[in-house]
Amino acid sequence: MIYRLLADSVLILHLLFIGFVVFGGFSALRSPRIALAHIPAACWGAFIELTGGLCPLTVIEVEFRRLAGDAGYSGSFIEHYLLPVIYPVGLTGDIQFVLAALVILINAAIYGWLVYRKCGSRFQ
Repeated sequence: MIYRLLADSVLILHLLFIGFVVFGGFSALRSPRIALAHIPAACWGAFIELTGGLCPLTVIEVEFRRLAGDAGYSGSFIEHYLLPVIYPVGLTGDIQFVLAALVILINAAIYGWLVYRKCGSRFQ
């Protein structure tokens, strides 16, 4: 019972982390200090997505599920939980690369705006 609870907790944490990676830049517009946590998180998320690696949170969750007596799952968190919901059938590596690039570009634009706002106010 405790391992299933731990696995579900890691799952929720993982989902929150993914949300932070995708939308954390918008939070930084309101509070620039959030960027100190968001930039490394976004870089990690982009790295994992672009390299096809496994996030350690996936490994931890699968291990807790195994200890709880469940079969766990193969592959990554994204493949198991989010792929069927977010990504359409027939997703290619090229499309996945474009999606990752969009996340990077959106966040680069947000942080570019933050830098412009911060530095622009010094020169006015």
